[in-house]
Amino acid sequence: MNTLIQEIISWIHNSDKKLVIGISGHGAAGKTTFAHMLMEELMCDVNYLNTDPYIVSSAIRKYAMIDYIHKGTLHRFKMTACHPAAHHVPSLERDLLMLKEDMNLRTIDTHYLKSEILSSQKKVNIVEGMSVAFADQVLFDLLIYFYTDGDTELERRFGRDIEERGTDIEYLKQSHNERRIQYEVFMHPYSKNFDIIVKAGMETIYIEKNMLDTKLI
Repeated sequence: MNTLIQEIISWIHNSDKKLVIGISGHGAAGKTTFAHMLMEELMCDVNYLNTDPYIVSSAIRKYAMIDYIHKGTLHRFKMTACHPAAHHVPSLERDLLMLKEDMNLRTIDTHYLKSEILSSQKKVNIVEGMSVAFADQVLFDLLIYFYTDGDTELERRFGRDIEERGTDIEYLKQSHNERRIQYEVFMHPYSKNFDIIVKAGMETIYIEKNMLDTKLI
């Protein structure tokens, strides 16, 4: 992973233009950890935009039951954040355009993330979260996608959702399978739009695709 970060940093330093880097993937895939590692290694003033505030509240999504086909079987479950309609993509695209067109941006204020002003004068903008996958790829100079297998995702959710967020363990077990199916049906197909694809297991990290050398600087 350190090698990939150094490749990205070298690409950034060789560019003389403002850059927007999108980092996405499903929950517990390692995208947030990678985003913060990249920012630490850059050692410069960077805008960081977490896209979680662009996700429709789970308090609303729980009333949105959807039907979908997976491996020939009809499923019905509440809409998860893996579905494009769970994200307010137009708002995210508008805000990215503001930064690209030299306008400062005040981020969305939430109970878990305080609003702040992002300066349009900063060279590097790191945009991280699931919403990135569904936004217009033209708005990004580099797109990085993280995912992992279902078992690893569940194990990581046990540590994060139960210990940190107080999620009920039985509910987590019951919802995991449908959450994973929705991910495979609705979100993973968008990974083909990304320049770099990383599959991160519990102990191994495999770079499935790296088109960084083809990106214009």
